[in-house]
Amino acid sequence: MSTESMTPDMTARLGRIIARLAEGLVERDDLARKIFLTALAGEHSLLIGPPGTAKSALARRLHLAFADGRYFERLLTRFSVPEELFGPLSISALEQDRYERHVAGFLPDARIAFIDEVFKANSAILNALLTLLNEREFDNGAGRIACPLVSVVGASNAVPDDDAAEAFFDRFLMRLAVEPVSPARFGALLAAQPELHGAPFADALSADELRALAERARCVGLPPTVLSSLTALRAAVTELSLPVSDRRWVKIVTLLKTAAASEARREVSIWDLALLPSCLAVDGPGQAVLEAWLLTHLGVGPATSPLRLGRVVEAFEAQLAAELKANDLDYDADGRLRFSAGELAHEIGDAKGGAGALRMTYQRKRRYGECHVRARTDQVDALIERIDRYRVEVEARIDDLAQYAQRSLWSAPGVLTAASRHLNETRQAIGQLHARAVAVRSGFATLPRLAEDTGKVPDPIHHEAWDG
Repeated sequence: MSTESMTPDMTARLGRIIARLAEGLVERDDLARKIFLTALAGEHSLLIGPPGTAKSALARRLHLAFADGRYFERLLTRFSVPEELFGPLSISALEQDRYERHVAGFLPDARIAFIDEVFKANSAILNALLTLLNEREFDNGAGRIACPLVSVVGASNAVPDDDAAEAFFDRFLMRLAVEPVSPARFGALLAAQPELHGAPFADALSADELRALAERARCVGLPPTVLSSLTALRAAVTELSLPVSDRRWVKIVTLLKTAAASEARREVSIWDLALLPSCLAVDGPGQAVLEAWLLTHLGVGPATSPLRLGRVVEAFEAQLAAELKANDLDYDADGRLRFSAGELAHEIGDAKGGAGALRMTYQRKRRYGECHVRARTDQVDALIERIDRYRVEVEARIDDLAQYAQRSLWSAPGVLTAASRHLNETRQAIGQLHARAVAVRSGFATLPRLAEDTGKVPDPIHHEAWDG
């Protein structure tokens, strides 16, 4: 298959494979998508969770997605020996003073493999696995042989905490927490018939198609916005003390490009980054922290509601309230206090019993000239324009996210659902801010007027968030 043949039809075909992978496995759709994408990128997945959560079922199905999916499976214990994974020693080779193994039917000969309790292997096995997983080569006797391995799915009940397994742990690009089925879907679990056996899927991919996908992925672009977000994400994981090697970052970009290529996209989308918490954090809680960071960084988190614009609107509202409440002494054109007896009746003291003078304290609501009012409404108009621009940006992001979620094979439902919810909340908040700003403008426009404009222009209303 040539690179030109990676069309929407291929995307639909991959979608059918994903559906087959998850068929009958309750609440395992997201896991099926991620281990399949990881395999398409030529990387390895690690399933972390308690026994009996369909970890092995997912791995056994994965090889059916490939036309020549030679499959190998092994459960490791602390007593496992290299022969169990790499094949027995060749007697004929030993007779000729060569230390070689019969690898046919064992891990070096497999395209898809499942290794259960992967961290229980001893150091001799782990060291051999390091080279096999990363370089796709196996040291067999005096030489190295190339291995057809596409992807290994490992499984463990817990994340390893010893230094010896750390390098091996890093070889698994996707770390996926597997939880028991939720109470809400327990009935569906009991009614499911999940087992699939037999020949590869009808839509299974050939080795040539995998190579074509990899070739197309190399041509996928990494836009500046995505590169900037990856740079910020690297700084965030460093601050969180999450160990992420340079090698892993390079593999992450390959994964993102593979996701785009499989959907016939020419560039990585900013929304593809929702896949990354499973590649960066080692467990569920850590991944939740990174998901929250991504939502905020991408401008779709709960903390990214238009708080800055809200504070600016509040500043204008406070200024309007102050100007409406302001009082002035009423002077005439000659600078003398103007008053009438009726208005001042309550302020006139008893001349006989008082100090012998009127207490002229009459005040009235402050009046404003046209220049003052125009300056205020112009500034509010600028604020309204800014709010409208932000609303257009948010509407565009909502549409972009909706289109991405509709066409994407790999979208992480939790992150994208939260992003959609927060974007819609932001749109609603912007609408409320717009209405408040329009009300403020109306308030300034109807301020009481001076009979003659003084030409005085007020100082602009400043707020620290206005220039942010």
